[in-house]
Amino acid sequence: MIDWARVAELRNEVGEEDFDEVVEIFCEEVSEILDQLDLTEIEKAKTDLHFLKGSAANVGMKRLSDVCADAEHQVSAGRPHDVDLLKLRSAYDASIEELRS
Repeated sequence: MIDWARVAELRNEVGEEDFDEVVEIFCEEVSEILDQLDLTEIEKAKTDLHFLKGSAANVGMKRLSDVCADAEHQVSAGRPHDVDLLKLRSAYDASIEELRS
């Protein structure tokens, strides 16, 4: 679920002290986007999911990034109704819990 090599790489890039801040900013942004994600606005949904996918990968949350990639693909293919928002939120919550532990 977590790409620990990427986490270590990011810690080295930003420094130990700033890593926690990076994760907190990530959490705030992702939580806000997930709360406001509207799959009826196709272009915005694709943009939001693409951002979530890349941001999650950047902080080492591989599972969340994969779930976002799948959702982005479904929206891009004209199947926004196939996106499981609960699965997105669950992947986010589980990733945060694992990263913080």
